[in-house]
Amino acid sequence: MIREPDKRSKLTQGPEGQAIRSMMYPTLLGMIAMVSYNISDTYFIGQLGAVELAAVSFTFPVVLIIGSITVGLAHGTAAVCARLFGAGNIQDVSRVTAHAILLGIVVGLVFLVLGLLTIDPLFRLLGADEETLGVIRRYMYIYYYGGVFLVVPLIVNPVLRAAGDAKTPSTIVSAAAILHLVLAPILIFGWLGAPELGVEGAALATVIGNAVMMVASISVVYFREQLISLSSFSPHLLLDSWRRILHVGLPSAASTVIGPITAAFITSQVAQFGREAVAGYGVASRVESLATLVLMALSVAVTPFVGQNFGANKPGRVDGGIRWAEWFSAGYGLAIASLLAVSGSVIASAFTDSQVAIDTASLHLRIVPISYIGLGIAMTATSSFNAVGKPMLGLVVSMTRTILVYAPLAYIFARIFGLPGIFAAACAANLAAGGCGFLLLRRRLFEPRYVRATTG
Repeated sequence: MIREPDKRSKLTQGPEGQAIRSMMYPTLLGMIAMVSYNISDTYFIGQLGAVELAAVSFTFPVVLIIGSITVGLAHGTAAVCARLFGAGNIQDVSRVTAHAILLGIVVGLVFLVLGLLTIDPLFRLLGADEETLGVIRRYMYIYYYGGVFLVVPLIVNPVLRAAGDAKTPSTIVSAAAILHLVLAPILIFGWLGAPELGVEGAALATVIGNAVMMVASISVVYFREQLISLSSFSPHLLLDSWRRILHVGLPSAASTVIGPITAAFITSQVAQFGREAVAGYGVASRVESLATLVLMALSVAVTPFVGQNFGANKPGRVDGGIRWAEWFSAGYGLAIASLLAVSGSVIASAFTDSQVAIDTASLHLRIVPISYIGLGIAMTATSSFNAVGKPMLGLVVSMTRTILVYAPLAYIFARIFGLPGIFAAACAANLAAGGCGFLLLRRRLFEPRYVRATTG
C-alpha cells in the first residue's frame, strides 16, 4: 500500500528551521561519506607519486562536470516530485520516477561514448603533459564505463528526499562509500592477494561502489516505497515526464556545470605555475569540497522544503525557510573560514610531501573560505528557484559567480598577482553570487504575483 499523501508532505508542518534541519543533517552524513572517499582516493593515489596525484587532479574538473549534469537532472526530478508530494499527487510521482530512471540510463550511455572519444584532446586542453596523460587514460577509461552506475542513483535518491525521507538515501550512500573505502587500497596497492592496479584500482573501486548504490536505491524506491510505475511507458507520458524534469533539469544542469567548467579553466591557469601547483590546487579543491558540504546539504534540503510548501500553497513557510537558511549560511561561513585560515598548511601536508603543493593548497585555504557566506546564500537561492520552477533565475546566480566574475578576474589577476590573484578572484566571485542571489530572492521570489500564483 502507498502511504497517505499527507504523510508524504511532512515538510509543510512544524517550524521551518526544524523541517530543513531534519533533511539537512542526514544528507550531510551521506555527503561526508562520499567526499571522504574522494579524499581517501587523493591520499592513496598521492602515495603512488606526484605524477599520479597530478593526473587525478586533472580529472577532478571533468568528473565534476559529469556529476554536475547529473545533479542538474536530479534537481529537476526532486523539484517536480516535491511539488507533486505537496499537492498529494502520488500517482504522478510514480510515473515521473520511472521515467527519470530511464532518462538516467540514457544520459549515462551518452557520457560513456563522449567520454571515451575525448580523453586525449580534452586533457591536453587542460594542460596535461604526455606523462600525466598516460595515467589519466588508465583512470578515465574505467571511470567512464561505470557512468550509468553513477547517474541512476543520483537521480533516484532525490525522489526519497522529495518525500521528506533523507535518512534512507544517506544510509545507501554511506554504505557505498564504506565499500569503496575498503576496496580502494586493496585494488590500488594489491593488498590481500589482489592485483596491484594503481590508479586503475581507484577507478574500479568507484565503479563497484556506484553499482551497489544504484541497486540499493532502485530496490528501496520500487519495493518499499512503491514509487515506480511500470505501466506508464507510453510515448506521450514519457515525453511529458521528461519535459517536466528537463524544464528545471536543463537550466539547473547548465547552472551546476558552469562551476566545473570554470574549475577546468582555473586548473589551466594554475598549470602555468607547474605540475606541483596543480597537485596543490587539487588537494585544496578536495578539502574545499569537504568544508562546503554543510552548505551543499543545506541547499539540497531547501529544494524539497520549498517544493512541498510551494505545492501546498504555503508561501509564508517558503519565505521563513529561506531566511533561516541564509542566516545559517552566514554563521557557518564565518566559523569554517576561521578554522581553515589557521589549519590549511597542516591539512595540506597530510596529502603530499611537495612543499610547492603544500604552499599552494594552504594559500587557497587562507583566501577563498572568507567568501563562503556568499556561496551559501547563492546556493540557497539557486535551490529555491529550482524548487518553484524558476530555474533560469538560478542560472543567473551561477553565471554571475563563474562567467561574469570568477573566470575573467582569475585570468587578469593571475598575470598581475600570480597564484594569490587566482584565489582572490574565487573569493570575489562567491561574494558577488551571494549578493545577486539575495537580491533576486527578494525581488522575484517574494513579489506579490508569486504569492498570488502560489495561493491560486
